[in-house]
Amino acid sequence: MSTRQITVLGECVADAFTEPASASDELALRVLPGGGPANTAVALARLGTPARFLARLSGDVFGRLFRSHLEASGVDLSYAVPAAEPSTLAVAELDARGQAAFSFHAQHTADWQWTAEELARVDLSGTACLHTGSLALVREPGAAVVEDFLATAAPGATVSIDPNVRPLLVRPDVYRARLTHWCALADVLRLSEDDLELLLPGTPPEQACDIWHAAGARLVVITRGGDGVLASLDGARIQVPAVPTTVVDTVGAGDSFTAGLLHHLGERGLLGGRLTEVGLDDVAEACRFAVQVAGLTCSVAGPNPPWRSRLPEPATADRA
Repeated sequence: MSTRQITVLGECVADAFTEPASASDELALRVLPGGGPANTAVALARLGTPARFLARLSGDVFGRLFRSHLEASGVDLSYAVPAAEPSTLAVAELDARGQAAFSFHAQHTADWQWTAEELARVDLSGTACLHTGSLALVREPGAAVVEDFLATAAPGATVSIDPNVRPLLVRPDVYRARLTHWCALADVLRLSEDDLELLLPGTPPEQACDIWHAAGARLVVITRGGDGVLASLDGARIQVPAVPTTVVDTVGAGDSFTAGLLHHLGERGLLGGRLTEVGLDDVAEACRFAVQVAGLTCSVAGPNPPWRSRLPEPATADRA
């Protein structure tokens, strides 16, 4: 069966990585197209899922880089909004483990200026799943507009949310205040163990899953880096180990995991509703595939998810 489209909404971010410079009083930067939602859209398209990206793309040099990168990966930009505002920039420093610490330049940039009129034009009739998260859900003035769009989409599409907490830009209590509402809208909640600690400090992962299930999320998936994944479907849980990987950096790994998870569920015909046909075995298979996608992303520099040809074929089954 053909896989139905996944629509992703959110930001593009120019990820600038520091590099050795030719003089001691210079700083060299290598800029790669990134941003959590954009990374997820790229990974989905490279895996073979029809992926449409709802973005506000600046006409500046970074915006042109984003557009070229997305189109080269096969992402549908038919509903992307040409934006007058500048692009968002993040400068990354990598530690010895390849973990990135970002400083953001995001004041009044294009990504957060969504209007109800812009999103009202979007046709979701062919969309099986709508994925969003990160800063698009918390940066005003667009955050409330995006939440309303999710509420409109929820009756006809599976809704997936990745909070991707960025405490340097938005205080964690802003995420906490909205998370219960997001769970009421979401079928899939995917987050990292770092997100968990920021959202529910000191809370065991299993207890956090139960809190978010009670708020409405059917599938909660917590990624733990090298310790693998905890997934909870209505309280039934599994753990999936990470794949051995030589890590260059971890930028975009979580976004690639989300793409792998949604891609696998979509190929099995399990997206498009409230996950009523999804069982724990389906979740386990999807997570095993997703950790492979994330591992390959960690093995190269920057947010550069793998193409499908680098991965084994996921099992498919027509559940229609």
